[in-house]
Amino acid sequence: MTEARSTGGEPDSSSALSTRHLPGARVRDLPAPPTQTWRVIGPGLVGAGVGLASGEFILWPYISSQIGLVFLWGAVLGVVTQWFLNMEIERYTLATGETALTGFSRMWKHWGLVFAVMTYFANLWPGWATSSATMVTYIVGGNVTAIAIGILVVCGLVLTLAPVVYTALERVIVVKLAAITILIVGAIIFAFTADTWRGLGSAVTHFGRFPDLDFALMLGAIAYAGAGGGQNLCQSNWIRDKRFGMGAYAPQLVSTVTGKDAGAPSAYTFEPNESNLTRWRGWWRFANIEQAATFVLITCFTIGFMSMLAFSTVFGRSGLSQDIGFLQVEGAALQDRIGPWFGYFFWVIGAYSLFAAAMGIIDYTSRLAADLLATVYLRRRGVSESRVYFWLVWGLVAFGCVVLLAGLNQPLVLLVISSCVSGVMMAIYGVLLIVMNKRSLPVAISIRRFRTIIIALAVAFYGTLGLITIVQQAQKLFD
Repeated sequence: MTEARSTGGEPDSSSALSTRHLPGARVRDLPAPPTQTWRVIGPGLVGAGVGLASGEFILWPYISSQIGLVFLWGAVLGVVTQWFLNMEIERYTLATGETALTGFSRMWKHWGLVFAVMTYFANLWPGWATSSATMVTYIVGGNVTAIAIGILVVCGLVLTLAPVVYTALERVIVVKLAAITILIVGAIIFAFTADTWRGLGSAVTHFGRFPDLDFALMLGAIAYAGAGGGQNLCQSNWIRDKRFGMGAYAPQLVSTVTGKDAGAPSAYTFEPNESNLTRWRGWWRFANIEQAATFVLITCFTIGFMSMLAFSTVFGRSGLSQDIGFLQVEGAALQDRIGPWFGYFFWVIGAYSLFAAAMGIIDYTSRLAADLLATVYLRRRGVSESRVYFWLVWGLVAFGCVVLLAGLNQPLVLLVISSCVSGVMMAIYGVLLIVMNKRSLPVAISIRRFRTIIIALAVAFYGTLGLITIVQQAQKLFD
């Protein structure tokens, strides 16, 4: 490992960050942790809001419609496991102001590229936009393709015209979570029965017991409850833009049209003296609480109540699909049971929620790649992350529009890759997180044994799931 030594704003030898592929870290004091914590709550909200997509609106409700609420313990297990992963991703950024993806690239230059490509394969097809558009047609009719193209263009405009991209995304997600909360309150008042509440108790009494359902489906539901794949890695980028820890010194991702571009990000480090370590303990405590109180609680709460809503309306009904058509059937059942207004209300909130998820997916896919390209591959050319992000966002939008206009279905090979990628990706970067947070950070702030064991167990789980998925999809591909 190569290290550099200097003082002031130059790279310093107290950092264990490898300088083989990237410049060394600049030494600064760790900023003080927040005193008014509500002002910096947000990255966990964004993570929860972007992750609340088809899994929370379709997959978990579908499972509950088939077997009841006995498997909701799996959602809690999956989300808590991702909390541990997210915190190790955040640990590195809190300590260095760099994203985890950049940290991986210090270990081997092309690690970041591997994860960026995998994320693109998982998100390249405009499935979230078409799902939102399909729900719009349940309300007002219209052409799915035209509506989906409109959704993609709106996403591109919001993400590239907002002065600070993160702030715009956070506001869209806050509205989404508020809308879902209103839906849940309505469901509690009008839809839930005594049997629904009794069924919720079965999730506790059946903890650890797998019901009679497709095993791969259940493993996938646990693994990707809330987020999964590249989205977890983007917690680094979101907390940096929210000015967490040493991220306060990094430039924010801004619009190249309406914002002021501050150039490429750099790495920072702090001397592990008593003052900085006291501040570190404050930041680490706050970051853990922020993730637990937002990402974990909101995701579990939403999965639970959306599953209860499906249980109270379509439980036991045969012939239900695991795609967007499930929401059409559920909405129609709500219309029959409560009134036409509630079914439309359900579809409106579902359409907006999937729209917000589409925007978040475009953001984190482009954000991860922009950070990688600007920091690792284009640094010497002085190309800013914001400019790269602008072109990547519109590239994804343009690709989606071309696909929709051409009336193409997702190629089987791409579908197979996207099905396999998340579990494999999470297993690989779980290992890298353990190595990076042990070797690159001072001992006083590095990953501890308990969390190392949890991440190792997660790696084994996600790796097993990835292998199962690969085998299943390969059989389908070659049948």
